[in-house]
Amino acid sequence: MTAVTRWWAGLRWYLKEATGEARWERYVARCAAEGREPMSRRAYERHRSDHREHSAAGRCC
Repeated sequence: MTAVTRWWAGLRWYLKEATGEARWERYVARCAAEGREPMSRRAYERHRSDHREHSAAGRCC
């Protein structure tokens, strides 16, 4: 693997982690492994947003 290819792969990994795309892919893979139908991407993001909003760990006070 060349240095440019490794750099590109690292950048791609970083952006996927930062944007949440990797989390979505892990969710879909887990659903496939468990044999269940994943919720839509929109419903998944809404669920994550609601969870963050109501989680006490996400707030300072």
